[in-house]
Amino acid sequence: MGNGTVALRIGRRLTWNAGMLWLVASVTFAALRVAPGGPLTAMAGPGVATSPAALHALSVRYGLDKPLAVQYVDYLWRLLHGNLGQSFSLQLPVSTVLASALPSTLALTFTALVFAWLIAVASVLATASRGPVAESAGRGVEVAMTSLPDFWIGLELLTLFGFTLHWVPAAGGTSLPALVVPALALAIPLAGYIAQLIRQSFEDALDQPFAFTALARGMSDAGVRVRHALRHAVLPGVSFSGVAVGWLISGSVVVEKIFARPGIGSVVLDGVSNRDYPVVLGVALVVAVTYAVVNLLVDILYPVIDPRLGVRA
Repeated sequence: MGNGTVALRIGRRLTWNAGMLWLVASVTFAALRVAPGGPLTAMAGPGVATSPAALHALSVRYGLDKPLAVQYVDYLWRLLHGNLGQSFSLQLPVSTVLASALPSTLALTFTALVFAWLIAVASVLATASRGPVAESAGRGVEVAMTSLPDFWIGLELLTLFGFTLHWVPAAGGTSLPALVVPALALAIPLAGYIAQLIRQSFEDALDQPFAFTALARGMSDAGVRVRHALRHAVLPGVSFSGVAVGWLISGSVVVEKIFARPGIGSVVLDGVSNRDYPVVLGVALVVAVTYAVVNLLVDILYPVIDPRLGVRA
């Protein structure tokens, strides 16, 4: 019964993901068709005068002379085979452009997610149910973290660690500190949200009979907090982490620019400035796929964290 419930949950998630990706793909198809001047003008380049013959040749080359419904079906078929189209400005497949930039952004995103969890858990463990002073201090710090924009944190961290302490390169770099400091800029606001989500569940778990029983059997307060209360408290944060991945990827666009890191940020900004619509829309599709995969993993992780979820109808 438990395996069937998990399979049903995963099946629902796959169905929802398929619908979401179809909707994103449909929106990107429509966005390219309604781009200023149309896709042919964008392909030719801004400010470039083209003859009717040249425009016709482009339309035949890219299949834009076909009926719109046929173009739409062809577009979806290409996406199913990993073909995101051709970059107008670079004259390279969009998949090739993104393949060179995506690993750096994903490394930054998931490092930031790990840091956010470490900061959030440390804050809750240190201050939750520790008395009114510690509790108020913890909540105040968490609210402050959520109020700080990641680009401002990035600028402050760059000033401190790059220009003052010289621990990270002022521009670019592939060292571990060059990854850690930008990841912190993304992690700090997210840590505040995660901490606020798990704090109440954590405090409720400490008031449950199993926590008092564990203490009565000689388990330390730290052991009860880590081994029992925390496990019951993390589910809201885990659920939110699936949503937060999309937020982190979008935030990385600005943070990568601040720290001059290679990644999706420079690709998006260059694509927007060059009116390279296939690249920009390709990024949107990749972010949607990443979001879908991460949320599927979250659904799979739920019964691992709390086995009781696997037997619920």
